[in-house]
Amino acid sequence: MTTYHHGNLRKALVEAAADLARATGPDGVVLREVARQTGVSHNAAYRHFTDRQALLDAVAALAMDRLEEAMLRRIDTVIGDEAGTVARRRLREVGVAYVTFALAEPGLFEVAFAADEPQPPVSVPEPSKGGPYGVLGRVLDELVAAGELTDKRRQGADVVCWAAVHGFAMLYLHGPLRGTPPELRDVPLGLLLDTVERGLTRP
Repeated sequence: MTTYHHGNLRKALVEAAADLARATGPDGVVLREVARQTGVSHNAAYRHFTDRQALLDAVAALAMDRLEEAMLRRIDTVIGDEAGTVARRRLREVGVAYVTFALAEPGLFEVAFAADEPQPPVSVPEPSKGGPYGVLGRVLDELVAAGELTDKRRQGADVVCWAAVHGFAMLYLHGPLRGTPPELRDVPLGLLLDTVERGLTRP
């Protein structure tokens, strides 16, 4: 239980909701239960979140922040002198980070993609854009700058990469491959990332 004593109640409510999401997925994130877990009245919770969807949106934003942090940690480990090789490796690390986060935090991952409103397209390069899609976009732009990805293939590459790793993660989370031991996921994940990389960067 995340008991609230003083300070930022909104933050405490979001953290309690995130804990519920981890345990139950989106369905378990209910304002009244979040208030109980935090140790405040449900009226106090409603002063910060007008309805359940507003709370889910806050948890989704938290999940996206955590996913972005995971991606940045992995790509920051990639070093080297050859720009093309570095960019290719960074693209792979973004994919690994996405799948690893999804499988390690399934509840948060589900909430992150349970948005109430359609999200804006991510196929247009936006180097300054934040979030996981911004990280992916910047890495793809690095491939272009290094001469590994043409401008033509850059168009829509965000969606291709996203669809590949998201589909892979969902197969292991809720599909016929759920329950597969982690060590048996590494080889097919590597092959998937090989396929994406070669498909984007080949002449």
